[in-house]
Amino acid sequence: MDAKQILADARAIEPWLIGIRRQLHQTPELGYQEFETSATVRKHLAELGIEFDHPVATTGVVGRIVGQPGPCVALRADMDALPIQEEADIDFRSQVPGKMHACGHDCHTTMLLGAARLLAGMRERLRGTVKLLFQPAEEGGGGGKAMIDGQALENPRVERILGLHVWPELPTGVIGSRAGSFMAAVGSLQITIHGVGGHAAFPQTTIDPVLTLAKVICELQSIVSREIDPLDSAVISVTTLAAGSAFNVIPNSATARGTIRALTTERLRFIKERVKELAEHVAAANRCRAEVVWNDMDYPATVNDAHCWDVVRTVGGELFGPEQVRQVNPVMGGEDFAFYNEAGVPGCFVGVGMRNEQIGATHFVHHSKFKVDEAALPIGVALHVAFALRSLEELRR
Repeated sequence: MDAKQILADARAIEPWLIGIRRQLHQTPELGYQEFETSATVRKHLAELGIEFDHPVATTGVVGRIVGQPGPCVALRADMDALPIQEEADIDFRSQVPGKMHACGHDCHTTMLLGAARLLAGMRERLRGTVKLLFQPAEEGGGGGKAMIDGQALENPRVERILGLHVWPELPTGVIGSRAGSFMAAVGSLQITIHGVGGHAAFPQTTIDPVLTLAKVICELQSIVSREIDPLDSAVISVTTLAAGSAFNVIPNSATARGTIRALTTERLRFIKERVKELAEHVAAANRCRAEVVWNDMDYPATVNDAHCWDVVRTVGGELFGPEQVRQVNPVMGGEDFAFYNEAGVPGCFVGVGMRNEQIGATHFVHHSKFKVDEAALPIGVALHVAFALRSLEELRR
């Protein structure tokens, strides 16, 4: 594997990459609605002579570059956008009101298409099969699990997988990740306290759910501060409250919603159990009833395989120089790339630096002014290609 040639080839197609990325950026689509995005992916795969399956998980696409008989590795990109009104100072701003690629998934899709282009050009030399997983609905829709349910990891069975994410905390040209827990297991909660409403001037005739919910919210923080190892990491955040509609009426119920996060899936389960127990007992102590609902599906923790991270560090050093590959701290954000690992496929999820103060690429993901340094696009392409080639060589031995 000639790493420098791979990087040179990736940089040679940078104008093509930028064109695709900007097209995708202007037409963002939410989870399981990525119809135009999926069509763009399929158009380019067809032009490259790459066979693919569609639809998988509603809008997903699974491409296959088949070389010599041998193992199979997968490269994954997510395609969905967020319900955010874009305010970034760019010429190719989103043309869809209220929707924006504020998490860089347009870049991820573009990087994988670039890898497809380079890998298609060396198809006859591939020592196995490379699957290209263009996945919908990462932003809370569990698209990774839906892809697995759609047999994306089968026929042939994937033996190793790589996922990339643009990383605003790292400068352009640097990549970063770590072995073990990298991103958190994530769940969302809803707690409704049921009491007895009435006139606010006569509280003795009511059982106040608002006061009880306030006590529950305060007590929830004791789970993290007193039941989790201080050297471990966990988060319980209540983010929305809803109760009543009149200033002089105590309502019958009050509802809080929020998120829980932990660096292991087992720790997330423990926190969920304690949230339910605590809410129910605090409510009972205040003559109320607590109803705890866990919304949507939990995302498992993203746990990188140690050897796969070693492969990334090795090929990353060959591509960009060892000083450009960094071990970074875990983060409490969630990522449904974790479903592929949970399905038994060793893999690595890697941050691709795209921070550039000179062009204002400094805002964090999910911000309305989020901006990407597009010089990161060929870096992601090269890393995809080098990881696939090195993994096929290793797995065939």
